[in-house]
Amino acid sequence: MFETLQMAPPDAILGLTEAFKADSNPAKINLSVGVYQNGQGVTPILDSVKQAERRLIDSETSKGYLGIDGLPAYAARVRELLFGADHEILTAARAATVQTPGGTGALRVAADFVVESYPDARIWCSKPTWANHPNIFKAAGLEVKQYSYLNAEGIGLDFEGMLRDLSEAKVGDVICLHACCHNPTGVDPTPEQWAKIGDLVQEKGLLPLVDFAYQGFGDGLTSDAAGLLELARPNAELLVCSSFSKNFSLYGERVGALTVVASDTNSAQAVLSHMKARVRSNYSNPPRHGASIVAEILGCAELRQLWEQEVDEMRGRIKQMRSQFVAAMKERKGDQDFSFIDRQRGMFSFSGLTPLQVDELRKRYSIYIVGSGRINVAGMTEKNLPTLCDAIAAVL
Repeated sequence: MFETLQMAPPDAILGLTEAFKADSNPAKINLSVGVYQNGQGVTPILDSVKQAERRLIDSETSKGYLGIDGLPAYAARVRELLFGADHEILTAARAATVQTPGGTGALRVAADFVVESYPDARIWCSKPTWANHPNIFKAAGLEVKQYSYLNAEGIGLDFEGMLRDLSEAKVGDVICLHACCHNPTGVDPTPEQWAKIGDLVQEKGLLPLVDFAYQGFGDGLTSDAAGLLELARPNAELLVCSSFSKNFSLYGERVGALTVVASDTNSAQAVLSHMKARVRSNYSNPPRHGASIVAEILGCAELRQLWEQEVDEMRGRIKQMRSQFVAAMKERKGDQDFSFIDRQRGMFSFSGLTPLQVDELRKRYSIYIVGSGRINVAGMTEKNLPTLCDAIAAVL
């Protein structure tokens, strides 16, 4: 049977990482994959994580399976981080959470739930969106529609186009929204625009699916939840896919969660039962270690304070590299304005580089960028910035 198979195309992003690893150029630079790196170009293990792990190793007594929905303490901490401990959604107990293998696992469980429960629903994704969103949703059987997002200049939000396209959605459709630090553009709605999105969702009877992978990397842990909280209105229903790969630097532990918000407790528990059924037929139950780390940190005042400081430092480094990149490009290409990079938020930005220029950067300078021109700002360092900017100026 297998002899008839042709090679599947490599993943657009992870395939670049494989090519980067095989590149022998000592000056090579990888700005493709979405992984945070510190000033030395290393993806760090946070000190708060190390301390939590030591506590867990000293206190754990079993390696037994978790339940289908995961670690209860982790689920409770996830909801508190998303909405705040005193939010009406939590006090009314109208939210429920399943622990998932990363944010990607949460997206797939959410998609499976929608297809099984609401087979006529379509899902609307921003144009552009994270490259894996359509893959996940289509694999689950969802019809994927697109709504306008990036403006004609490629540096800001086409909000009118977004509202116009979403006005065509039908009751029961799902709208995929990035809570903050939009991937791949770094362009987010303003608080006023989030309010209008909330109005549209309410008026059209849409179900928001909020992808929250970068909490703390935009303006701060609380500020980055502003869009989510605008959607979390009384009686509102929504799905939230959250990930702790970035803000806990727990990439390899695959720590994610899918949280449902319903109009009341009974409805939330009914949805939870369906999500658990989808989990059982997929990966049965989630891994323990990463979720235990997150629960330990968020449940300990001392460790949480340390973690929040480390998140602030990561966010600060990303913003610093944005500013230094803009200044360096102004020196080299004063006739081309890169100041929009400074206005965008999170790890990613659309650079404006064309596929041809991206190809030239890879072939001539061993600089790896996604074909769309998306760059991972967190891959920049003070050491590689001059080389990077010289090369970009050359291909421009």
